[in-house]
Amino acid sequence: MTQEQWSAVDSYLTDHVVGTDPVLDAALKASADAGLPAINVAPNQGKLLHLLAVIHGARRVLEIGTLGGYSAIWLARALPAGGRLISLEADPDYAEVARSNIVRAGLTDVVEIRTGAALDTLPKLADEGTDPFDLVFIDADKSNNPHYFDWALRLTRRGSVIIVDNVVRGGAVIDATSDEPSVIGTRRLFEQISTEPRVDATAVQTVGSKGYDGFLLATVTAEV
Repeated sequence: MTQEQWSAVDSYLTDHVVGTDPVLDAALKASADAGLPAINVAPNQGKLLHLLAVIHGARRVLEIGTLGGYSAIWLARALPAGGRLISLEADPDYAEVARSNIVRAGLTDVVEIRTGAALDTLPKLADEGTDPFDLVFIDADKSNNPHYFDWALRLTRRGSVIIVDNVVRGGAVIDATSDEPSVIGTRRLFEQISTEPRVDATAVQTVGSKGYDGFLLATVTAEV
């Protein structure tokens, strides 16, 4: 199996079960034109996030790591009337691109993008007394995954869903000797979850147009 084949299969799957969307396509183009890294979720992965939010009946979503707003659009479109998505982005230039994409998508009444390091903005959310989030999508700097997961637990409730992207790291997650911060952070996340009594979780390996990686899916089983 090769990357070329994985990408071809992803294209086939996307053509048949996801389709094209001018708003989402425009968001990707605007992100590329602005020089953002092409690390957004693939279209079929975006659709998976959308379906998970729909299946769960999510009304409030927290996203940690906005990039160009591509996954935020997928998630926001899954919310019912009155639903809300708050997305956190450390890079102000990325956040501006994302805001433009959100405006083009007609989702300004649904999506709020907050700029600043997530470990600074997450405590502010807690201080505001925000209502618990039904779904949290973590897709930011992987070295801080354990901290982001801690905050996700604080800002959710029993029954909430937490998704963490890019947890396989091309297989490097099993390398206990790695000095790569993203691998270290992800391994610490798995160690943390293995002893965390308040969640029930699984992780799945994936291959596709974004290469070899995977995601973690957890549900909160007890109040913090």
